Amino acid sequence: MPFLACRVFEDEGKAVARLVTLETGDLSPGEVTIRGEYSGINYKDALAATGRGKILRRFPLNAGIDVAGAVVASSDPRYRPGDRVLVNGMGLGETQDGGLAGEVRVPADAIVPLPGGLSTFEAMALGTAGFSAALAIHRMEQMDQRPGQGPVAVTGASGGVGSIAVAILAGRGYRVVAVSGRREHHPYLASLGAAETVTPEDLGLGTRPLESTRFAGAVDNVGGDLLAALIRHVGLWGTVAVVGNAAAPSLETTVFPLILRGVSLLGVSSMNCPMPLRAEIWRRLGGEMKPSRLALEAIVARTVPLSAVLGEFAPLLDRRVRGRIVVDLAS
Repeated sequence: MPFLACRVFEDEGKAVARLVTLETGDLSPGEVTIRGEYSGINYKDALAATGRGKILRRFPLNAGIDVAGAVVASSDPRYRPGDRVLVNGMGLGETQDGGLAGEVRVPADAIVPLPGGLSTFEAMALGTAGFSAALAIHRMEQMDQRPGQGPVAVTGASGGVGSIAVAILAGRGYRVVAVSGRREHHPYLASLGAAETVTPEDLGLGTRPLESTRFAGAVDNVGGDLLAALIRHVGLWGTVAVVGNAAAPSLETTVFPLILRGVSLLGVSSMNCPMPLRAEIWRRLGGEMKPSRLALEAIVARTVPLSAVLGEFAPLLDRRVRGRIVVDLAS
């Protein structure tokens, strides 16, 4: 049965996204075919669809690093028609036809059964952004980060990862300092549970190799100078989880916070996270890490049909989007 897909082609050396009609046989090989119900638009999807980032490893390829829906066919005995499942990362929308399509065919080993605490809509309201936020916090807590240590800063807080990190941390009892250059979004961040909302300039961070202790930890989506400055202000045995590089991929710092305060710098890679840990993070997102209903409703800026998806990439790249955009694949 034909279905709509956001497919990225190479046209005179440039990536160009188009809405096309495909059949199941046009898709990348895999043991399981999923009828997509919802997806989401991540920064990485926008980079891939516009060609502003070298994300796709081959052309043409359907965009979208996330999908949730129902199995329609499977040659793997672990999955049967009707099973609700999700996929995020694992090459989706990068080496494998992605989730911005009415159908997706994937290797069985890339699939996570939908956790009992999540609907397919909620799973994609979280998506890779929520998965990355939860993975960051999971890694911090593995290093004994606890609410009683003090405030945790979240940079790039009004984006998808930042918004969900704020909501999860606040729900777990942390005092969250939400850092966003968009002052108009500060009330929104407060509604997610942030105890304090500031711009990077408001922080007034110092430049010495080791500065006064102001934070117990941080979730950073920005990179560059802001990340370097935050590290200098993290206290004893604090953790800093690095998720993105919205401002810059560079990091110029010293080892002093690491060797004099025991600060840990933690990398967060959602795309190649091992499957046992991936399944555990999704289980936690359906349970104790799930944002409240009101927070999740606030985080979803809007839900759009797949037919309107081409107009959503530029605003995301221009940082004009607050929170998450969910894509309704069935409408």
